[in-house]
Amino acid sequence: MEKQDLTIPNISCGHCVAAIKDELNEMDGVSTVSGDPESKVMHVEWDVPATLASIREKLQEINYPAD
Repeated sequence: MEKQDLTIPNISCGHCVAAIKDELNEMDGVSTVSGDPESKVMHVEWDVPATLASIREKLQEINYPAD
């Protein structure tokens, strides 16, 4: 299992965190998504077939690009 903390500047509230969680949890291989709107950090854990690149791509698609 891989894990990463991603800083996402576009997060402004709990709704943003929930939207990101919903989208990432639909990806095959993603097992855990949590976040904090104050720090603008999302914690993601995944296994194959998900990759950090595919997670970053999904975040870009939903207008929450990670730094």
